[in-house]
Amino acid sequence: MMNQNDEQAIRELVDKWLAATKAGDLETVLSLMTDDVIFMVPGKEPFGKEAFAANSKAMKDYKVEATSDIRELEVSGDWAWMRQHLEVTITPPDGNIIKKSGHVLSILRKKPDRRWVLARDANLLM
Repeated sequence: MMNQNDEQAIRELVDKWLAATKAGDLETVLSLMTDDVIFMVPGKEPFGKEAFAANSKAMKDYKVEATSDIRELEVSGDWAWMRQHLEVTITPPDGNIIKKSGHVLSILRKKPDRRWVLARDANLLM
């Protein structure tokens, strides 16, 4: 049975991630993932935290807003997985808005300090 505190902590992690992304707060976003995180996105080889940070820095002049609809969330000990539908609006400096949406499957890990962080992310936004 899922611990309600864990479920709430994971939902708060998602909210914090979205708010930090909107604010352009890369340091906070990076604090919400493991050092060995792996991201999988269509058309690219899997990449880790360093590449995520580099990609984010390259988009520092872009405005990014997203909403998440968590469809499933399961916790088992210090591991959890979550399936969500994400809608993202990206506004580059030229103002030509890009909208993407799709499903995301994430694996989370509880750290020794009891904080949940993202460990693996399969992002199918198109």
